[in-house]
Amino acid sequence: MSGNAAIYFEPEGYSISGPRLMGRNAAGFSFLNGFIEHGKLDHFAAFTTKPEHFQSFKAIIEARHPGKDVISIDPETYADLASIGCLYLPGPGLSESAWKRSKIGERGWSLCGITHTTLSGRAMDAITGVLTAPVQPWDALICTSRSVRDTVRALLEAEADFLKSRLGATRFPLPKLPLIPLGIDSNSFFYSEAERKAARRALNIEEKSVVILFTGRLSFHAKAHPAPLYQALEKASQNQKITLIECGWFANDFIKSAFDQAAAHLAPSIRRVVLDGRMAENRQKAWASADIFASLTDNLQETFGITPVEAMAAGIPCVVSDWDGYRDTVRHGVDGFRVTTFQPFSGFAEDLATRHALESDNYDHYCGLTSQLIAVDLGETIEALKALIESPDLRRKMGEAGRKRAREIFDWSKIIPIYQALWAELAEERRSYPTLPAKQSIKHPWPARMEPFSAFQSYSTAQIDEKTKLTRRFDISPEQADDILNLKSFTLGKRLLPSDYNLIDFLYKIPVDEVITTQELIHKTGLPINVMTRLVMVCLKLGVLSVNHG
Repeated sequence: MSGNAAIYFEPEGYSISGPRLMGRNAAGFSFLNGFIEHGKLDHFAAFTTKPEHFQSFKAIIEARHPGKDVISIDPETYADLASIGCLYLPGPGLSESAWKRSKIGERGWSLCGITHTTLSGRAMDAITGVLTAPVQPWDALICTSRSVRDTVRALLEAEADFLKSRLGATRFPLPKLPLIPLGIDSNSFFYSEAERKAARRALNIEEKSVVILFTGRLSFHAKAHPAPLYQALEKASQNQKITLIECGWFANDFIKSAFDQAAAHLAPSIRRVVLDGRMAENRQKAWASADIFASLTDNLQETFGITPVEAMAAGIPCVVSDWDGYRDTVRHGVDGFRVTTFQPFSGFAEDLATRHALESDNYDHYCGLTSQLIAVDLGETIEALKALIESPDLRRKMGEAGRKRAREIFDWSKIIPIYQALWAELAEERRSYPTLPAKQSIKHPWPARMEPFSAFQSYSTAQIDEKTKLTRRFDISPEQADDILNLKSFTLGKRLLPSDYNLIDFLYKIPVDEVITTQELIHKTGLPINVMTRLVMVCLKLGVLSVNHG
């Protein structure tokens, strides 16, 4: 079965060159490169909504595989997704695509989405929406960590409880929730000793200084509060020279000043180097220079966290919070240390959830307020950092273990085949699934996108059907009608007519003095009812036909 998928491609979702480099951008960019490199496919396919987006996708493929076939699918050719077998979505929004698919056929292809943050209202709506959308068992929502899968299940269970209470619903077809981590190109994180020395010279770092690296968004409210790391480094450094590199970006000057203030107050003896992580050159210097990677993320918007995996690929031991996806990547005492985290008991922050739901607090505030209620064990952080700062041998041992794990588990060469095996499994599930209500048993399979003249049937005085009696008007000739149709204001009307059908010839088949029904016109021309009805309506719009009320 098929191990391919059409990639839903919008350039922004797969780019790391924008001014706001978010985790989903980096994940999308890395996935696409991994898929192109390790997909081992005869052709690639993209679903795009704009021609220029497809050209961007094609250029990416051409740069890596000149001459490779690249298939374009767009809203006009939506049904062609069936020839690929799966549509890959770079987010959790299966619902909208499932509704669109229902217009074509449920078994046409599978849908495969992926979780990034699940904290936002939009993400939660996308996840809970799968219970009321025509999502099927041959669809999948990839969960990148055990923690995020637990969250997805909690959301689905809560939505199911609501639907049971509200509607008495009992049947909830669910997509698969496979656990597949994000991947990396591990070769991109190998740095020679010469590169290491050059990078440290470029950053004016002394050879004996131990370099601690944090890389990622520099945000105390939406990523990781810097206070625990600053405090722990100040306590753990003792007589050792320490350089802290923070490689990322600040959303605004207020956040930058907040970091500067916290560092000056909590870690006055620690040399701090701040690099703009949106620049590839800076990221390379940071990775090449580092001895220890530290990320004490404490935010609910995190789901996986790719930077510890990148650190392992670079052979750098990790000190991370025991939090969400970090728990699945860094093995405590093997690749580094995971530090205990704390949060309030379940049900504690209903007031914050209400304020966010009612938009009293925006998403940034919601992230920040909840993160203030999450803590990292400072004592464990100090001990972990001290152990690695004081022992080059331990750093080397853990770094080597991490590098081996990154190559064997998280390299795209290992992850992409898992994706493709999943897509093949979905195809087989789609083929063999035993029961599915026939599409015709549901008059309107997508109620919110109902056929317009069913939804708005009471608007007009009368409806045109097969029995409608028509007369060609004597005061407008077929040639005049064709001239009117060529006016700019009738451009959309022309789209409704068959491209190879001649309006003038059609009208001359209707004698001026004859009353004729739509059904009789169908017999006379051999056109199907839908095409004939369009012709009749356009001619009524042009004024060349009229309804005979006799």
